[in-house]
Amino acid sequence: MGLQRLCRLMSRFNSYKRTNIILQHLKMSNHTDAAAEVLLERKGCAGVITLNRPRFLNTLTLGMIRQIYAQLKKWEQDPKTFLIIIKGAGEKAFCAGGDIRDSCQKPYIALIHGITMGGGVGVSVHGQFRVATEKSVFAMPETAIGLFPDVGGGYFLPRLQGKLGYFLALTGFRLKGRDVYTAGIATHFVDFEKLGMLEEDLLALKSPSKENIADVLETYHAKVIKKMSPTSLKITLRQLMEGSSKTLPEVLIMEYRLSQACMKGHDFHEGVRAVLIDKDQSPKWKPADLKEVTDEDLNDYFKSLGSNDLKF
Repeated sequence: MGLQRLCRLMSRFNSYKRTNIILQHLKMSNHTDAAAEVLLERKGCAGVITLNRPRFLNTLTLGMIRQIYAQLKKWEQDPKTFLIIIKGAGEKAFCAGGDIRDSCQKPYIALIHGITMGGGVGVSVHGQFRVATEKSVFAMPETAIGLFPDVGGGYFLPRLQGKLGYFLALTGFRLKGRDVYTAGIATHFVDFEKLGMLEEDLLALKSPSKENIADVLETYHAKVIKKMSPTSLKITLRQLMEGSSKTLPEVLIMEYRLSQACMKGHDFHEGVRAVLIDKDQSPKWKPADLKEVTDEDLNDYFKSLGSNDLKF
């Protein structure tokens, strides 16, 4: 009997031990999964927040919100942390939802590449710097689910120009790519392929001020207008200013003069070569800078062609 009882005790002990080991593994697994949902790292001069649920479009959970909030408070008090960068894992989304609104006293840079909706808007749009790419998709789709644009939507949406925020809030319309910047939701537009280099340059800053951070962002900021012919830009601006007070026939005469001058100039032929023939997308404009396009040059494009002017 004593031996049987001992065997039973040993069996129970082993079962208890196995159960305990399994529970420990489960706890470790749960902890690992929760921790992996958001990565909080100190890199260089910055605290970096990575929303790490790419399979779920980096949507926020309550656990993630608590971790982010607690870490932000720590970084705010840390004299070695000069800026905060928040981004989403993967290439598909920054953050597609959730519910959080945090304020941070240190420069806060949101890399809003990919899908940015709901809670993703809340953890980005209130920051000082918001960087969009050609793959950014922005929307506040709450009215489709019987809700309203929360996470501070009542603050930033009505402040967008031209009542655009009202349209976005009521319809859930999606803005894509450069439109996210043009609408004022992003402060900068950077080509996606350069996003990694931008982050590296930000992390490499030494004790940066807001101005230093802005300078780095500006070097990566792709303004479309800089790619255009300086001569064409000045011609077009004057064309529109003069055209605003001309009749249609007068405008057509003006535009005929411009077309003849452009055909004789350098930039039209160079633009066709770069965009349509060689397709290197790298035209060499002459002059290459707006300051080099003089008023005298501009007047030559608009001058009368005499007997060769357009006739009706």
